[in-house]
Amino acid sequence: MALISCPECGKEISDKAASCPNCGSPINDSANKKFCQHCGASIDKECVVCPKCGKQVGELSGNDRNIIINNSSSASAAASASASANMRPGIYGRPKNKWVSLLLCIFTICGHKFYEGKVGMGILYLCTLGLFGIGWIIDIITLAMRPNPYYV
Repeated sequence: MALISCPECGKEISDKAASCPNCGSPINDSANKKFCQHCGASIDKECVVCPKCGKQVGELSGNDRNIIINNSSSASAAASASASANMRPGIYGRPKNKWVSLLLCIFTICGHKFYEGKVGMGILYLCTLGLFGIGWIIDIITLAMRPNPYYV
């Protein structure tokens, strides 16, 4: 058993240890890791672009010339906004089935509003019998014309 120094904290540890007992850094992964020169994050040795900061950390080989690196702040802000909302780009809201909503509208007058998550409108439709029937008829027509699925 030999002693080696931890790549993170520099303390001497056993070469058989899976992680450093002082800082918790994994030891056996250090051969396949390198550090980003821009943000200092520990990344895979094969990485060309840092997954943490998005900057290029290695040279592109001859067959990697088709890699597009877009580091503009507007592109990263748009990508993070759509990813954080867990939605498809350009579509805002939760997907709802057109046919479920249409059947709820026809047979319950107000059930489609609760299904869409519009509780206040559902209570209003319940108390006024679908806005005196006018809102109910308009909702049947508009739900029949919507794509499936539609987003609320």
